[in-house]
Amino acid sequence: MNAWLIAMMAIIRREALRFVHQRSRFLAALVRPLVWLVVFAAGFRAALGLSIIPPYETYITYEVYIVPGLCGMIQLFNGMQSSLSLVYDQEMGSMRLLLTSPLPRWWLLLSKLLAGVAVSVLQVYTFLAVAAGFGIVLPAWGYVCLLPALVLSGLMLGALGLLISSTIRQLENFAGVMNFVIFPMFFLSTALYPLWKMEESSALLRDICALNPFTHAVELIRFALYQSLSGWALLWVVLAFAVFFGLALLGYDPAHGMTRRRKGG
Repeated sequence: MNAWLIAMMAIIRREALRFVHQRSRFLAALVRPLVWLVVFAAGFRAALGLSIIPPYETYITYEVYIVPGLCGMIQLFNGMQSSLSLVYDQEMGSMRLLLTSPLPRWWLLLSKLLAGVAVSVLQVYTFLAVAAGFGIVLPAWGYVCLLPALVLSGLMLGALGLLISSTIRQLENFAGVMNFVIFPMFFLSTALYPLWKMEESSALLRDICALNPFTHAVELIRFALYQSLSGWALLWVVLAFAVFFGLALLGYDPAHGMTRRRKGG
């Protein structure tokens, strides 16, 4: 077990060092949700006619409502960025070298996921601190309850990115696939508007939003910020993680996935 922990810490340390040396990645992850919060929130609020949101227990402003969605956005983009590094490692051969170690493949990939989650949690809390400077202050204990929700949602979104990376052969193909995944998942969710508002436009779109795993990741974060738990969202996030991670393991299996396709190509 000691060797397992050493390997996990080494992978997390490597990801942390990569993140530290890629300052533009941190700034992009911070600026993107801040632009949505400060600039676009006013436009969306006016367009949707939502000055206040009647969510679960109390009335909150639209800016406060979208904060959980923007936290999810940070984790979604970070999951895709971590996957991009995996595709790069595949091309350079370091990923294949890592997967040939004597440790179980699932443990190595899980360690990679946890490394990405640690980075995304740091980014989210930094964003929340900056948002507090703009007057978007949430319940104090909510910041504490938020941590396990961020870990679970980060694992689920990271596993999705891991799954995508197992299907990509070349680095230049990843950007198109990433955008094809990120934007539909983000806009067809409750990150920017509640389901009942989407239903006013289309029942079909409302159903798509309800089935979107990112919707449930956002709701898990939203409830946690108010020291509550959505059992349905928790179930969806855990199930989605299990499915995505299981398929990713199959994709990185030399007998079925990445290695076999590369040899065939």
